Amino acid sequence: MHPFAQLTLTRRAALLSAAALPLFGLPLRAGQDLPSAEEKGWRKTYGLSSFGELNLPENFPNFPYAKPGAPRGGQLIMEAVATSYDSLNGLILQGNPATGLSLINDSLMAGSLDEDNALYGLVARAVEISPDRRQYRFHLRPEARFHDGSPLTAKDVAFSLLILREKGHPLIRQLLRDLENAVAEADDVVLVSLREGFGRDSILNIAGQPILSEAYYKAHSFERSGMEPPLGSGAYKIGAFEQGRYIAYDRVPDYWAKDLPVNVGQNNFDRIRYDYFGERAVGFEAFKSGTVNLHESATASEWATGYDFPAVRDGRVVKMEIPDRRSPGFQGFFFNLRRPIFKDPRVREALGCCLDFEWDNRNLFYGAYKRTVSYFENTDMKAEGLPSPEELAILEPLRAKVPADVFGPPFIPPVSDGSGQDRALLQRANTLLKEAGCRREGSQLLLPDGTPLTFEVLEFSNAFDKVVQPMFKNMKLLGIDPRLRAVDSAQYKQRIDNFDFDVVIDRKMVGGVPGDELLAYFGSQSGKTPGGLNLAGIDDSAVDILIDKALKAQSRAELVVVCRVLDRVLRSGHYWIPNWFSPNRRIAAWDVFGRPEAVPKLDLGISSLWWWDAEKAAAVKAKS
Repeated sequence: MHPFAQLTLTRRAALLSAAALPLFGLPLRAGQDLPSAEEKGWRKTYGLSSFGELNLPENFPNFPYAKPGAPRGGQLIMEAVATSYDSLNGLILQGNPATGLSLINDSLMAGSLDEDNALYGLVARAVEISPDRRQYRFHLRPEARFHDGSPLTAKDVAFSLLILREKGHPLIRQLLRDLENAVAEADDVVLVSLREGFGRDSILNIAGQPILSEAYYKAHSFERSGMEPPLGSGAYKIGAFEQGRYIAYDRVPDYWAKDLPVNVGQNNFDRIRYDYFGERAVGFEAFKSGTVNLHESATASEWATGYDFPAVRDGRVVKMEIPDRRSPGFQGFFFNLRRPIFKDPRVREALGCCLDFEWDNRNLFYGAYKRTVSYFENTDMKAEGLPSPEELAILEPLRAKVPADVFGPPFIPPVSDGSGQDRALLQRANTLLKEAGCRREGSQLLLPDGTPLTFEVLEFSNAFDKVVQPMFKNMKLLGIDPRLRAVDSAQYKQRIDNFDFDVVIDRKMVGGVPGDELLAYFGSQSGKTPGGLNLAGIDDSAVDILIDKALKAQSRAELVVVCRVLDRVLRSGHYWIPNWFSPNRRIAAWDVFGRPEAVPKLDLGISSLWWWDAEKAAAVKAKS
């Protein structure tokens, strides 16, 4: 997954339907903080939701999956996804930011891990909404503070939103595209205005952005990456760090919001640390030695064969397979359509025939995975069978813009005979390449213009090497010359940000009510903007039209139909070679942690909900 995607798109924890007649969320009690000017038609709520009521009442004591009174102390040490970092500013395009920086900043509202699309008050205790839903007046908690003790005021909120809109990372600027203005009406009141034609997600994207200190950034450049820890306001602040080796976040003992319902039972570790390793195998050895105390196995082979060491046998390390209730998203090999060699969809489809998932799953994955077929896998938005009448109503106006096969069953990756070298599939690939005008010259396959079909798969770890090589072997039988190129994570980020690659392995997550992530992953503008997440460079007017329809859907039922149509169109484009997904999260940990009995639907919440168990830690130490 692109390291920045988690920071920005998961902040969009909920969506607000601009056209929905009722205001979602229960009103505050009569007489409390009435609109200052008695604005007719303005309504007030303690939370925002999309397509339905909030699950929790106004005065809920804590999220139901959190354990009030959970012990505090100890430290959680995990491996960073990247191999290095060179910046403590994760809000701009420049630099390779450290993992975990979202821990240090609060936002106006906070998301629930049990609701796909819900926000509840954090810095904002309430929000008033104008009748036309273009203005939102956020009432702030007067006790809100930055880590240096200075008040967090409406001026800080307005400053943050405006500077992020103008100078933030391109993904943040996209999320804030409908922000017209943000004005401090009082120290504890900020008025946010949206542009005409605003999207369904717009106000929730705004309410989820980090709040920065205006005073701090008067003395520091926002646009410059660097290693000076910025001033924050969240439950954690940056502690000890060594560039490229580790970074630690220390819990703020007097954190101003620690007793708010959205935080009760959370932020339990005294320290959260991310360690960096040049190779995944080195990180796993660090876990086995106890230097790292929690590890998520990313490969089935490691999970099946890597845990025969003393700490597992004597119970000091425990393995947990926890059902993953989220949509698995979509992972695969993404073609860069900006490269001429990948312009023809028949070439792309032919390359997909070279991945023998059935062989991989049996020989490499211990049968642990299911093949990804859809961009909306394991959800009701996955397209199946022939288009329904509702889907056809959307497709017909696009008939001239989409391939004819979109009106039939959606594309499904071919199933092999499991031999690792399925002759029927290779013949199918050869036929597609000939139809695309390719020709064989000796051992080399040439494109119609005489260019050899050769490309690089870019990666920053060796986790996929054993998968790539069998696929490469099949490609070479067709005269294709694929290569693997490994770079460090800083160079990887720079090349990804500038779309400087042929093929890249990536995973994208999709929320329960898809919205702005569709624009980021598939929108044509995202594919033309450095730092955008449209890695394939999809530039399709039909896709853009469907994304716009999805963003304006007024009900979940309508959104489901639009996403099924979008799924059909995207799958017909052969923009990637789909990979696979696991129904479970594979977590191994030194047996020093406690966790709530209830597992939230959207994430395990390891860093926020788990805690250090002193008795277990003492038992582990006694066995060592």
